[in-house]
Amino acid sequence: MDWFQEINGYCERLSPAYWAEPVNALTNAAFLIAAFVMWWRVRGQGMPLAMVLVVILAGIGVGSFLFHTHAQVWAAMADVVPILLYILVYIYAINRDVWGMRPLSAATVTALFIPYSAALLPLFQLVPGLGGSAAYAPVPLLILIYAFLLRRQWPDTARGLTIGAMILIASISFRAMDQSLCAQLPLGTHFMWHILNATMLGWMIDVYRRHLARTSQP
Repeated sequence: MDWFQEINGYCERLSPAYWAEPVNALTNAAFLIAAFVMWWRVRGQGMPLAMVLVVILAGIGVGSFLFHTHAQVWAAMADVVPILLYILVYIYAINRDVWGMRPLSAATVTALFIPYSAALLPLFQLVPGLGGSAAYAPVPLLILIYAFLLRRQWPDTARGLTIGAMILIASISFRAMDQSLCAQLPLGTHFMWHILNATMLGWMIDVYRRHLARTSQP
């Protein structure tokens, strides 16, 4: 693998220059803002996994900024690895602290996300216009499944998860539309993926935080 191979996958990038994607690069500040807001809400509440998610959320912003400035294979890895890590930590947190699973069981169920995504990816790749964004499509589906299963026991948490899934679906839609709209919108729509994704990830941490706050009350 050539770690320094150039990647040109967005409307805004017209050259290999560092600032060829200024809007895509700078909108990653949304992740840092969301991380700061959630750090402020989570700090001092004895919620270590929520704080881990906040740190990863900030890392997503840094990794995505590196990708949209350097636009090379190594930077793409810096972009996607924190996203995968966030997903796995969040699933584990919900399994352990919402479903009430023991840590080993929560980790085992979390690991099933990998074959789950691998099995669904070919199906989502058949969806017209989804393109490379098909890799993210199993995530909102899983959130909706969790929300449905939790709707009776924890209706407020289920409602929060559903809202998060809806934001993510909108976010993925903007990501998928980017290439098809280059002629009409040279700036593209990928920057909306950053803004909505940052909003959704921060929201999901708050859903988890509010659940812990409710269940810890005497």
